[in-house]
Amino acid sequence: MNKLLILCFAIIMSCTNTTAKSSTDMQTKGDILASESQGGTEQKSFKIIKDQQQLESEITRNFAASGMQPVMKIPDFPKDKKLVLYNLGTFNSGDHKVSAIKSISLKDNVLYVEIPEYESGGMAIQVMSNPWFIFSVPSNYQFNSVELKYSK
Repeated sequence: MNKLLILCFAIIMSCTNTTAKSSTDMQTKGDILASESQGGTEQKSFKIIKDQQQLESEITRNFAASGMQPVMKIPDFPKDKKLVLYNLGTFNSGDHKVSAIKSISLKDNVLYVEIPEYESGGMAIQVMSNPWFIFSVPSNYQFNSVELKYSK
């Protein structure tokens, strides 16, 4: 009888330790579809890209703003994702470029994007740059703003 009681207690305790992930605190990893150190806007901003035509238009426009043609094959619009164009604003050195996303989380309608902290290699070119990148998030994410978090 004691063993049965202990077994029931263990089962109940294992069920109560499981927590459901709420929609106010979701986490995932995002994929970068395009990223460049030139061609973005002077101010930090974001835009949700709705379809393949808009994706092609944004990539072409951002490359044209830096005086180039797209140097990449424009990716297909993912079916189960939402795409976000993020402009990082203006920097004094020319090698700012987002190359990886460590994590993406959503809390209180704010999308937090964790990216590696920029590390200067010592000497850097002194030219104004306006980096931008396009990344994917799950299609069910609803947010009003995007904030970058830098981490080592």
